[in-house]
Amino acid sequence: MTHSDERREEERERSRVLPTRITIPDILGEMVYLRPATSQDLPLMDKLDAYVNASGITGKDRVAERAAVHAWVRRSEAWTQGADVGGGVDDPEHRRTIAWALMTTPDDNDEAVNADNATEFLGMIFLIDIDGWARSARIQVVLGKDFRGRGYSRDAMPRVMTYGFAEQPEGLGLHRIWVAVPEKNTRTFSVYQSLGFVPSGTSRDALWDNRLGKYQDLNVLDTLVDEFDPVRAMDAFGMHVITSNPGMEKALSLHQHSMAIKKQELREAGLLKDLDDERQRLADAARQAAHDAEQAPTLGETLHRDAERIAGDDVDAENAWPYNNAERNTSKKAWWRTLGRDRNRHGAAPHDGE
Repeated sequence: MTHSDERREEERERSRVLPTRITIPDILGEMVYLRPATSQDLPLMDKLDAYVNASGITGKDRVAERAAVHAWVRRSEAWTQGADVGGGVDDPEHRRTIAWALMTTPDDNDEAVNADNATEFLGMIFLIDIDGWARSARIQVVLGKDFRGRGYSRDAMPRVMTYGFAEQPEGLGLHRIWVAVPEKNTRTFSVYQSLGFVPSGTSRDALWDNRLGKYQDLNVLDTLVDEFDPVRAMDAFGMHVITSNPGMEKALSLHQHSMAIKKQELREAGLLKDLDDERQRLADAARQAAHDAEQAPTLGETLHRDAERIAGDDVDAENAWPYNNAERNTSKKAWWRTLGRDRNRHGAAPHDGE
């Protein structure tokens, strides 16, 4: 049986039923702390102007975006209680949603963020359209107007995705996570690509841009469990792995295993030696530079030597000045050429022709 046959058999035997009740875990980032969102957080979204420019970020207008967020939070709460969604927001396919509140420390607090000091509300992050049969979900971030573009999404998204891809019961056991980006939001598109998402399709004229008065495309990007490397995604933005988060310990182990396989492949192809030689060359150059720096004169020594040289130059220049002599120098060479020659005793060689 081939490896692909084994994988296919594993997928057939995998349960495709989501649990009827879920405990949403807290997730720790470097700048943010994620806790389960509640209905009490919804008024805070209004205070933060979280739905401003929704059409440019998600493609919805402000009213539709607000209604969607309210529905997502209620669905998330219902799942934690083991209840049907109800309330007019039920889904015939029973697709679930998980909502987290994004919290951080106040600006006057320089401590590392944690559950106790993360008291400032930034917005929310969601796993929506969770499809147990296809093991797929969409990820969405909605931040307050003043908290956009400050790196909070980059900190939170890889950690939420790691939870989504982790096997049950530690995570959701997803196979695919996807995002949708309006075509004009090129900045977010690039951020998603750096997180490991791959463009997978375009829904033409799927959105209406009321400000520009025209339709725009909706770009879809996704990543699969076998492709997503949270260690690399976080490293792209200088973020660090926090192994206490759900799914992170295993993800780190898989990353290290993947790196070992790649090194072995390079070694077998004869390329690893070239890389090792280049690393050795750079290391030798760094050691030589450090040695040269140790042998170089100190600043005090340099200043003292320069002072002596300048003093000598002044004496030579004084002696070369023709009008200080008792008898005038009758040389046809200009005095400044003599001065230049005297200086060259201590410095660079004279130019040709002098």
